[in-house]
Amino acid sequence: MAAVKGLYGSIDEFLKDCSQSGDSAYSAFRSLLERLEDPKTRTEARIFFAHLKKKLESDGASDQCLDTYHFQIQDVYLGQNEEECMSGRNVALPSYLFLPDLGYQKRNKLTMMVIPSIFMPEDWSFTFYEGLNRHPDTIFKDKIVAELGCGNGWISIAIAERWLPSKVYGLDINPRAVKISWINLYLNAFDENGEPIYDHEKKTLLDRVEFYESDLLSYCRDNHIELERIVGCIPQILNPNPDAMSKLITENASEEFLYSLSNYCALQGFVEDQFGLGLIARAVEEGIEVMKPMGIMIFNIGGRPGQAVCKRLFQRRGLIVTQLWQTKILQASDTDISALVEIEKKNPHRFEFFMGLVGDQPICARTAWAFGKAGGRISHALSVYSCQLRQPNQVKKIFEFLKNGFQDISNSLDLSFEDDSVADEKIPFLAYLASVLKDDSHFPYEPPSGSKRFRNLIAGFMKTYHHVPITADNVVVFPSRATAIENALQLFTPRLAIVDDHLSRHLPRQWLTSLQMEHNENDNSCASGITVIEAPRQSDLMIELIKKLRPQVVVTGMAEFEAVTSSAFEHILMTTMEIGARLFIDISDQFELSSLPSSNGVLKYLARTPLPPHAAIICGLLKNQVYKDLEVAFVISEEPTICKALSKSVELLQGNIALISQYYYGCLFNELLSFQLPDRHPPAERESNDAKSSEMIGFSTSAISVLTNSEFSITETENSPLIHMDVDQIFLPTPTPVKSAIFESFARQNVTESECDTTPSLKTFIKTAYGFSTNHNSEFIYADCPQAIFTKLVHTCIQENATLCLPTGSNGNYISVAKFLNAKIMPVVTKPENHFKMTQDQLSDVLENVSKPWVYIAGPTVNPTGLIYSNEEIGNLLTVCAKYGARVIIDTSFSGVEFEQNYGLKEWDLDGSLVKLISGKPSFNVCLLGGLFFKMVSGGITFGFLVVDRRFWGDGIYNFSGLSKPHSTIRYTAKKLLDLREQKAGDLLDATQGQWKLLSGRFKQLKETLEGCGWEVVEACGGVSIVAKPSAYIGKKLELNQQNSSCSWKAVLNDSNIREAMVRATGLCINGPSWTGIPGYFRFTLALQDTDFNRALECIIKFNELVKSMAAAAIMWEHKRD
Repeated sequence: MAAVKGLYGSIDEFLKDCSQSGDSAYSAFRSLLERLEDPKTRTEARIFFAHLKKKLESDGASDQCLDTYHFQIQDVYLGQNEEECMSGRNVALPSYLFLPDLGYQKRNKLTMMVIPSIFMPEDWSFTFYEGLNRHPDTIFKDKIVAELGCGNGWISIAIAERWLPSKVYGLDINPRAVKISWINLYLNAFDENGEPIYDHEKKTLLDRVEFYESDLLSYCRDNHIELERIVGCIPQILNPNPDAMSKLITENASEEFLYSLSNYCALQGFVEDQFGLGLIARAVEEGIEVMKPMGIMIFNIGGRPGQAVCKRLFQRRGLIVTQLWQTKILQASDTDISALVEIEKKNPHRFEFFMGLVGDQPICARTAWAFGKAGGRISHALSVYSCQLRQPNQVKKIFEFLKNGFQDISNSLDLSFEDDSVADEKIPFLAYLASVLKDDSHFPYEPPSGSKRFRNLIAGFMKTYHHVPITADNVVVFPSRATAIENALQLFTPRLAIVDDHLSRHLPRQWLTSLQMEHNENDNSCASGITVIEAPRQSDLMIELIKKLRPQVVVTGMAEFEAVTSSAFEHILMTTMEIGARLFIDISDQFELSSLPSSNGVLKYLARTPLPPHAAIICGLLKNQVYKDLEVAFVISEEPTICKALSKSVELLQGNIALISQYYYGCLFNELLSFQLPDRHPPAERESNDAKSSEMIGFSTSAISVLTNSEFSITETENSPLIHMDVDQIFLPTPTPVKSAIFESFARQNVTESECDTTPSLKTFIKTAYGFSTNHNSEFIYADCPQAIFTKLVHTCIQENATLCLPTGSNGNYISVAKFLNAKIMPVVTKPENHFKMTQDQLSDVLENVSKPWVYIAGPTVNPTGLIYSNEEIGNLLTVCAKYGARVIIDTSFSGVEFEQNYGLKEWDLDGSLVKLISGKPSFNVCLLGGLFFKMVSGGITFGFLVVDRRFWGDGIYNFSGLSKPHSTIRYTAKKLLDLREQKAGDLLDATQGQWKLLSGRFKQLKETLEGCGWEVVEACGGVSIVAKPSAYIGKKLELNQQNSSCSWKAVLNDSNIREAMVRATGLCINGPSWTGIPGYFRFTLALQDTDFNRALECIIKFNELVKSMAAAAIMWEHKRD
């Protein structure tokens, strides 16, 4: 018999070696593989195999070969007829798998060998191949394919033989399986004489197939191989001995262990583990990563968990699933299903088995296990599924995000949708959100009037779909339609306003019950209040009321039957113009985010005619397919003065607009604009509007004063990026737990109300953080941010005809809110010797002369000074408040960050302070205002809350109805973070402490820089801002000549112009004394991203150098003159 030079003298000698043990047989074949891999010895080795096969057949030893020699060589028929299948030793596929005549000779069988340590071809893999054959012939042609769990490689080789792919990568975690697969490849790439077998493209199987050791798709991932097809037969029963799966996988491992790799899987950390599908779940997610966008995955899945569970594994990951083939197969007798029995004990789910192949009623795993132990044969369904990504590019972005540290939330992801329109909306948004969270370390600064990108998208949509030629500067964004209406009324403070009864339900109650229209008709001051008359939406009735009552402001929508044409709108427009009334027209109900929006009469008018100065459009974005309660609104005005005033009103009364809402609707706008060709239609030619209106109401006196004199954020231009140390926002890196909670809140479906209910968690939070208990009388009120709640508190204060007592050195935005609303304000003057903290004596002196006092206390950390009230100090202040029956607002919004030198400072015990107080005045009570800025290191996600005792508030509670509430996803995020904090979760705790240390270091850096540049810094103890006095600059001259511009700026520096000088000279924005309330002191915030903070320090130094150089130049000039 043939010999292999240098190895075996004869086949008998070879078989003798193999008969010793499985390891000996494997070692013998590995040596033969080395000869097959070497072109010089390949022919000889292949001929040896041919002789070996013939000897076993002639000796009749093929059937016992596996037991005797620890290997077996068999033929696998790719097609079958009676002549071809003559022996049980050959494995044949059904006759309907005969190959079509493709114009060249194709083999009908493959020669394959197996060893005991790898999975052998059986019903499981044959059913899989049957499923593959149900695809058209082009499924694999010229494609790059990977087979997972290739075993002895027969399916990979069959795919290459059958469909001529560009490349097939056969992958298996079992190193012996990979070696045997290579042997089988050589056996089929060369004939029995060692000659290569070519296909019609002049290629051999060696050109098309490769085998590699790989944990699922790790080889392709590590080698950056993009796949077009992924196929796999993957084990899906949990190993009854989990510790066994943790062994090191090597060629020298035991045969039993290596074989178990083909039979069992280990826990993978996926929710599908409970059904034994965890390994397939991981394979799918890895496949999404390495697969080309239009790729297809085909998997063989046993139906033991049930068909619905199997399909959902794919669907929730954004795959469209097609069942190619289904049959029943007998459960392998050597597979222990006890692990499934254990799962059923802990889970209501029941697996599906059948008694024999003919049983049609499913039985559970426990029954199947007992039946099998008693000698019965059990079977289960086996299905072949073909899967393709629904929106491949977006889904790939989502999973790319998840694999970068967010694998824990992949179990919450649900991309299965019954309605395609829901999928078309949600998947692109999740992909966008994933890219934002992945690429951006923090949430960026955005103007209070809405992000520039979002306003550009709104303007673009209006221009493209409705031919309304507006720009982003004509758009102001609001948290909701209700806040847009309320801000507009507050801005003008009309004596009388008529509001469509569909739009009035969230307005302050006193506006809807006031009858002040009956007197003081010429009084435009805010003190006289606003009277709102509700009116029907039908235009003829509305116009009749307008003519009779002659209101100063009208807010109305359009009846559905009148909204299609512009005639009703034009009639209202002309009527309000004639009487000099401001008009805000609501188009929310008619506005559609669609590529084919329905006719809209108001927008038809705007396409041909500019919007008159007295009119503005309000639109609440409410119509989305996924989140019915997610709202953001915008106002369109072509009058710049109105746009600027409305923009400032948002900053003042609401603080900011939730970025997530803008992201969501921005994504919808972007999807509708992305496929449109730009500038395809010429700009609309609009008719001039020459109609003149009567004299109209202007802004209220208090509004004009605040808009003119208060500090607002500085708007940056594209050519002059600014550094914002003047806004109450966090630009520090968003911690991973926060990003995780945000994404999870949107990725999940069917979130229950209890999962979004933050109240129980907040009760624990405020009790732990501030020692403040709640009871059944406590009312929790929520808003997008604390500033919006403070605005409503001021409304209530005005309603009670009370006086708001504000310490100097309080949040400048809150002081401006009170002034804008024309509340009665009494300052409590703080002193430098007390570090600008309010003392009990200062407060007592003020309250002695105030009737119905409301006292505002920022603490424990004071914004902006960064000082901290101790538990004793807050107790003393509350004692004074109780004495005079004051309502107390304790604002904890900026508390929670303590600098290192103050770590361990005794936390507040408000319960302990309040229990000692005995007030003879029932008006005394304490409410707690707060947010999740710092205690949670919330990474820019804003969330405001107020805790009040409803017994003391009466009708004041109704003032909070118009608040823009946090969306359910934000509440879910907040609850998750609160619960993590209570659990002292390591990641969140580490992030919190890390940012505290960072801010502590920042304070030292900023203090050192400021003092080195001539500023007097007030020593801060915590928070995110400090105040400093520019002592070295007062009275100094500064002249700035801008490059490439004829503009110049010069001034003698003082408290009122240093802020402007700093911005003009360096681009650094800070707050001045008019904001801090402390004469001569400016505010600098610390919570910037690293680059901006370092740039801010450079700006401070640069400004100092500019002033010093200017002073030096002045001295030199004086010397020359002398």
